[in-house]
Order: sequence, then structure tokens, then C-alpha cells
Amino acid sequence: MSALPGTTGRRRIYLMRHGHVDYFGKEIQAAGGDTKVVPLTPLGQEQAKAGGVALSHVRFDRAVCSGVPRTFQTATHVLASQPEELRPALEVEPDLVEIHGGGFIEAKSRAELAAQMAYHFEVAGEPGATMLKGGEVFADAERRAIEAVKRLLAEPGWHTVLIAAHEGINRLILGWAALGAKGSGLKAVQAFEQDPACINVIDFDMVPRGDGAVGTEIQRAIVKAVNVTPYNYVKHGMNMTSLEAIFARDPR
Repeated sequence: MSALPGTTGRRRIYLMRHGHVDYFGKEIQAAGGDTKVVPLTPLGQEQAKAGGVALSHVRFDRAVCSGVPRTFQTATHVLASQPEELRPALEVEPDLVEIHGGGFIEAKSRAELAAQMAYHFEVAGEPGATMLKGGEVFADAERRAIEAVKRLLAEPGWHTVLIAAHEGINRLILGWAALGAKGSGLKAVQAFEQDPACINVIDFDMVPRGDGAVGTEIQRAIVKAVNVTPYNYVKHGMNMTSLEAIFARDPR
């Protein structure tokens, strides 16, 4: 089993959120509000490149994104800082796409919209709670995201992977990694802020399956770092949450 140097069965996931996007841009308007089409803004590209510089010394065995433009571009910018001969091919995992929202929230301004969205993740742990009215059930999104990570961890031949995903999905994965069998990770997602192009580091200790079957299973997860932003390590001036900043036109 491939493992991090100095360990017997530990694997590491560098889990990133995509860089800054404009959810009110012309691409979304042309697509009728479909957020899957939104690309990185120039600021988002610079944020992703900063992440690439910070991770340039890390040798990724594999690289995965959710497949939408903003995560594909983020991962591509990060991998561009890797030596070309060591750069892994970028894979797509559709189950890591962002939590599906319902229709647009009716609001008269960005400020009103931000106020409605500001505490939305706090309801994730409630039975049947959805991402906005008519959106995906948080528990369903958690299930698909975790299964995607588990599938990746079950595959041999790697010990370090880059995943470029989304704020909501990252929160779900972090909540699960932090609590595991000790409680519902959905109740923890509200605490895991995810700034644009941030980096999280999660280690997983893998052991042979307890039922004697071929393969491994997760013994424990270790959260090593959360919401690290290489373009502003100490968060100076980043006083808004990610959602507040998006709807307030704050170019963070």
C-alpha cells in the first residue's frame, strides 16, 4: 500500500476550494442562472496561482476536480507550478460538484441576498434540510461527497492527492473527517469557513479491511490544516465570510 514517507498506511488529501468567481457575471446570466458554467475571475486565477506556488514543492500522485470550469481552472493553475514531467493528469469526479441549490432567492439587492445566505450552513444538521428552497438535501450531498473520497482512498498506487472542489462540499468533507463516527458531521459544517482558493489538509490512516477481504479501510482521519489562503495567510482585511463577500462585491 502506498503511504506517506515515514508512515505505514497514511495518505494525504490537499483539499482546495476554487478561486474567486462572479456569480452575477455574464456567463451565468447567459446560462439562465446555471452556476456550473461560471469561470474564475482574474482575481480567482491569481488566487489559484498563489496556491500553486505554495504547493509547488508537493508532489501529487493524482489530481481531481469536480469538472466544472472553476474547479478545473483552479486545479490547472495549481498543477502548472509542478514540474511538467511530474504533473499528474487531471481527473474529474462529478460527485464532488457543489451542493445543488434550488431556484434563485428573491432579493432586492446583494445585501439582502447576503443576509439570507449568511447563516445558511447552520441548518445543514437539521433533518431533511436542503441547500436553499427546493435544493439538494445536505445529507444526500454529504453522502455522495464522502463516497467519492472513500472510493479514491480505496484505490491503490498513491499517497498524495490534490482535490479542487467547492465551499459546501469541502465543509461536508471536513465535518465528516473531524467527527467521523463520533457524531454527525453535518452539525459541524457551519464552523468550517472556506475562502476562495483555500487549502485544507486531511490525512487518512488506512489499514487492511477488518473483514479479511482484499483492500483497506479508514482507521482514522486527521485534519492537519483548514482554510489556508496563501495569498493572505493571516487573513488581514478578510473580515467577511465567503458568502458575505460574494454578495457584497468584496474582491477578496
